Amino acid sequence: MSASAGTLYIVATPIGNLQDLTPRALEVLRTVQLIAAEDTRHSARLLQHFGVTTPTTACHDHNERDKSQRLIERMCAGEDMALISDAGTPLISDPGYHLVRQAREAGIRVCPVPGACALIAALSAAGLPSDRFAFEGFLPAKSHGRRARIQALAAEPRTWMVYEAPHRLLECLEDMLALLGPERHVVLARELTKTFETIKGAPLAELVGWVRSDSDQQRGECVLVVEGMPALPEGDGLDPEAERVLDILLTELPVKQASSLAAQLTGVKKNRLYQIALEKTGKA
Repeated sequence: MSASAGTLYIVATPIGNLQDLTPRALEVLRTVQLIAAEDTRHSARLLQHFGVTTPTTACHDHNERDKSQRLIERMCAGEDMALISDAGTPLISDPGYHLVRQAREAGIRVCPVPGACALIAALSAAGLPSDRFAFEGFLPAKSHGRRARIQALAAEPRTWMVYEAPHRLLECLEDMLALLGPERHVVLARELTKTFETIKGAPLAELVGWVRSDSDQQRGECVLVVEGMPALPEGDGLDPEAERVLDILLTELPVKQASSLAAQLTGVKKNRLYQIALEKTGKA
């Protein structure tokens, strides 16, 4: 690649509070030759607020594959370009992957300009372990797919996070309650950095009731931060009879049903049996 090729800047923009746009990001947006935006109409409000007059072009899920090559050609010819999403850091559950990959393959310098990111903001304020964590993006919109994904994450020991649309928030939390149990701690981070910012953490049974009783909590952008499954203390196995009952039930029933029925038969707590069943079936 020629030394005269341009640079692709990946620019984080505010997720709510406009003052979170960094001075460096503002300088980049003012000086590049073109801004590729997820929605040019949405981004126009941000750019107008800061007096940025740089031309924009749309780059979103529906046109990114086709448009990327034309943008690459312009950068190869020496133009600098900024990629922005509607809010937050591009590529984090937003378009941009194909453009960045093609730029790197073409030898174009790709330069991140860090800033706001909803998942990191939520994690930093959640009060859950953050030394290791997993991000799952948006869960499937339909109940069957969503429940399958939550079930697959049930035994994840790390803190994990998802984005959720406001009109599906309550359904998602109810599915988590059914699959993760009433005691699993979840933090709802809603409308981060905006006027009605809410960060509420509670066991799932309490959180579901709180959201269900207040329709205002079912509005705006939402991040759910979920406690990982706690590890069993060493030596905290089952007594032989309870283990025998669980083993028999696991040969005929899914993990959740086997654990529930074993709890009724043995008096051992269902959550404890559920975790041991996951370990026995290799799903932990």
